[in-house]
Amino acid sequence: MPVSLAYLTIILIWSTTPLAIRWSTEGAGFAFSALARMLIGALVAAAILGVGRIGLPLHARARRAYLVGGLGLFGIMALTYWGARYVSSGLISVMFGLSPLMAGLLAACWLGERSLTPTRLGGTLLGAGGLALIFMPDGTANGANATAGLVALLVAVFISSASLVALKRIGDDSPPLATTFGSLVVSLPLFGLLWLADGAALPATLPSRTAAAISYLGIFGSVIGFALYYYVIKHLEASKVALITLITPVMALVLGHLLNREEIGAQVMAGTGLILLGLIVHESTTWRPVLGRLRGARG
Repeated sequence: MPVSLAYLTIILIWSTTPLAIRWSTEGAGFAFSALARMLIGALVAAAILGVGRIGLPLHARARRAYLVGGLGLFGIMALTYWGARYVSSGLISVMFGLSPLMAGLLAACWLGERSLTPTRLGGTLLGAGGLALIFMPDGTANGANATAGLVALLVAVFISSASLVALKRIGDDSPPLATTFGSLVVSLPLFGLLWLADGAALPATLPSRTAAAISYLGIFGSVIGFALYYYVIKHLEASKVALITLITPVMALVLGHLLNREEIGAQVMAGTGLILLGLIVHESTTWRPVLGRLRGARG
């Protein structure tokens, strides 16, 4: 597959995932939707592993990676699905746009990386300012449910960033699809327990849009999106990969507005703008060599 096509496919999948999550909970409990998605994802990943004859490593580092990945996946998705009932799909994508900023802080604290330069710290502070704007009165957090939804998403972002740093610390070199499958298998019993705690209700009738959203998330959101992401990482420089976190929140906001009639207030737009600006500043050192080459080509 051409790298450019994989890159565009990732942007499309990640931009549509938040809206698909909201649609997947319509007419079905959030716990059922999450469990169904993970079950479909595990079956699809197993099929691809079998057809591609990709082994599933079971050495110590691989097992630790599956455990960390599975626990992280459960925390991220359980909180995201719960919070998505009260937060617009576009804002879900904006919140997860904070992941690089939070991961940078955790890597500096946990791994001792000296990557938290003044520029990156400034970008992190800009992102925090944008988040504060969104949480302020007259922003999105109007009402207890909306505030609780945003808090749940913020915790999910923290778990996502912590999981990435923990996996980096483990340093497992298993095939990405094997890590994805192992993480899904570890998370499935936890999602089953969550579904039982939520009443173990099965929807009497599943709306076609809900069923389509669950299937889409299970196949593309849980398996293909991650596989393509790892593929792109191997073939593109970090500066181009980092652009994905800037493009997807904007596209998700537009899609939510056009397809789900979600309102985008001025304060939310201002907060989103600050978060995106923070990402630009945070990653400016990564993009500087690319800009230098472009200037040299013009000269």
